[in-house]
Amino acid sequence: MYLRLQRLLFALGLSFALVAQAVAVDNKPLLGFTREGSDRERELEARFDSLLKRDDLREWMKRLSARPHHLGSAYDRENAEFIASQFRSFGFETEIETFDVLFPTPKTRLLEMTAPEKFTAKLAEPTLPDDPTSGQTAEQLPVYNAYSIDGDVTGQLVYVNYGVPRDYDALAERGIDVKGKIVIARYGGSWRGIKPKVAAEHGAIGCLIYSDPRDDGYFQGDVYPKGAWRNEYGAQRGSVADMPLYPGDPLTPGVGATKNAKRLPIKNAPTLTKIPVMPISYADAQPLLRALNGPMAPEDWRGALPIPYHLGPGPATVHLKLEFDWKIVPANDVIARIRGNERPDEWIIRGNHHDAWVNGAEDPLSGLVAEMEEARAIGELVKSGWKPKRTIVYAAWDGEEPGLLGSTEWAETHADLLKKNAAVYINSDTNSRGFLGIEGSHTLEKFMNEVARDVTDPEKKVSVLERSRAVRIVRGSADDRREVRERADLRISALGSGSDYTSFLDHLGIASLNLGYGGEGRGGSYHSIYDSFTHFTRFIDPNFDYGIALSQTAGRTVLRLANADVLPLYFNNLSDTIERYAREVTKLADDMREETRQKNQEIGNHTLEMVADPTQVYVAPKMEEPVPYLNFAPLQNSLTRLEGSARRYDAAISEAASAGRTLSPEAEKSLDEALMRTERAMTREQGLPRRPWFKHQIYAPGFYTGYGVKTLPGVREAIEQRNWKEANDEVVIVADTLDSLSAEIDRATNILKGARR
Repeated sequence: MYLRLQRLLFALGLSFALVAQAVAVDNKPLLGFTREGSDRERELEARFDSLLKRDDLREWMKRLSARPHHLGSAYDRENAEFIASQFRSFGFETEIETFDVLFPTPKTRLLEMTAPEKFTAKLAEPTLPDDPTSGQTAEQLPVYNAYSIDGDVTGQLVYVNYGVPRDYDALAERGIDVKGKIVIARYGGSWRGIKPKVAAEHGAIGCLIYSDPRDDGYFQGDVYPKGAWRNEYGAQRGSVADMPLYPGDPLTPGVGATKNAKRLPIKNAPTLTKIPVMPISYADAQPLLRALNGPMAPEDWRGALPIPYHLGPGPATVHLKLEFDWKIVPANDVIARIRGNERPDEWIIRGNHHDAWVNGAEDPLSGLVAEMEEARAIGELVKSGWKPKRTIVYAAWDGEEPGLLGSTEWAETHADLLKKNAAVYINSDTNSRGFLGIEGSHTLEKFMNEVARDVTDPEKKVSVLERSRAVRIVRGSADDRREVRERADLRISALGSGSDYTSFLDHLGIASLNLGYGGEGRGGSYHSIYDSFTHFTRFIDPNFDYGIALSQTAGRTVLRLANADVLPLYFNNLSDTIERYAREVTKLADDMREETRQKNQEIGNHTLEMVADPTQVYVAPKMEEPVPYLNFAPLQNSLTRLEGSARRYDAAISEAASAGRTLSPEAEKSLDEALMRTERAMTREQGLPRRPWFKHQIYAPGFYTGYGVKTLPGVREAIEQRNWKEANDEVVIVADTLDSLSAEIDRATNILKGARR
């Protein structure tokens, strides 16, 4: 009874808090708007919401997922033309921009075990009567990894868990070497392209990647078609290009893949794998893993197959033969525009890709149809007489699945224009039931908290911000829970890579966001023939409730950015976040120093004990080089300057809004231009060490994480690789970058203060 009373009091308190917050928010101008402008904007958004129709999402998804539509396929082109026709009907100026990109498809796929028994893998997903589109075998891409090299290799098998660097350290501790072997790794733990990359670095000659049922199968729940999860023959296609070097067309790094572009020879393309790679189902993996001997795998390496998980090597010996058709195919990007009536040279860009590995209902169409519906509603607003201040650009990218091809080639082709005109890029990809996820530039963190506060969760009937806050309190660590309760804004996540924002943020320095709902839609169809309209409407978002929620969220984001008197970028949140990253890299160095000291001390003590025993023959392990004290002073000094610059700008813009002061149109435009330069200031033309394509100095995908972000990447990865000179050099580079950022913020503050009226 007492517990029930506590819960009731908590619920009532939360309700009163939400009501009080809603009243406070309604009386407060929106970020970037005057009070009068805020009232007009809220009225516009109410009209926008009333125009959204979930039936559009359902019908478009059914049409677009009716046939396989991978890059270069006939239905991929048909879909691009259909999407373009829809945008034209919405009132957008629309074109299809085509690039010529490398996209290999398989000619030969053979995987067989030759010892200690014979077994040939099926490498195919069966047609299911319950899923009408699963039988379109003539148009389906088979199970394979794009940008694996051709190869014909035979070797003993070694199980390497997720196949990330620390897994090879664990194998070495057990005396297991993969040189000359074929490795088998399970999906998870990192992006798939990291697995063959690390395997090749350790001397492996081939790589297999399978979906273990513990991670993606019957351990999670009923398998498809009874339930949502991956069945025994379901397999995950996907790219294995070395995208941490650069995304996009492997043959045209840094330049658009136009018809006459200069291309690398295929054999010289650095993002292709060094060894052949093949994805397989857990039905095909089980006989191979069952035939392994050697030590038992560590407990946390063991999946859910009904076998003991041995490491090998052997006696299982496998033969892998792959051959590809290395062809150039068209990537068709749909680009649609509504011209701004006051600042047409400032662009708000919104994108989602349209290509899929097969039918692609969830990935990517769940996000695309939400984008199309928000564009339709915006088009209706334009037809009724409203015009945005800034130009709105909607994009449906092609070739995202093989390696962000369509968006990267478009961004590289128009790089100079985008650096001049692009204010913000807003991305989405897959979408399902659950919680709002926001990743992106922390200059937009405060703004996105405001947007999320104004969208209602379709199931819980509270704001999507409060639902996200609640789940972090329930599921977060003690530190996370404390911060959620104490910090005014919820933190947004940093962006690494893995979707079409990559070129805009990491290469061009355009403030970017990635939005989507998830966490409660049941998975198991990812990159398989079962990512279908049937699977989606049974298990992911049956009523398209969260598709509409995404339209409302991204639509508000676009409308507010397009209409604001001044771009709603704020810097206190950014400064706080970068300071947090600086504490993390400092702690990383300190922790490594202490771990190295303890390890070397243990080796030294053990050596003394062994040497004291004349009956023992002992070879001492090699001690690690001590971790020096890095000079973080330049970074700390720059952070102090940044904190001051951020505080002054945010105070000045807030004070102007509270006082109701406005700027002249000329001053607003100048201020916008200064604000747009702040994200550019976080880039460096020389890029990151050994990967110059990635120019952002605050965010980047990790060299060994693929999609996962590394913040302050130059410093962090130098420390992780124990490259102490480079770490000190990168500290100075980041400090200089932050000084440039502070200077741009100060320019914005001076414009703001000098142009009051």
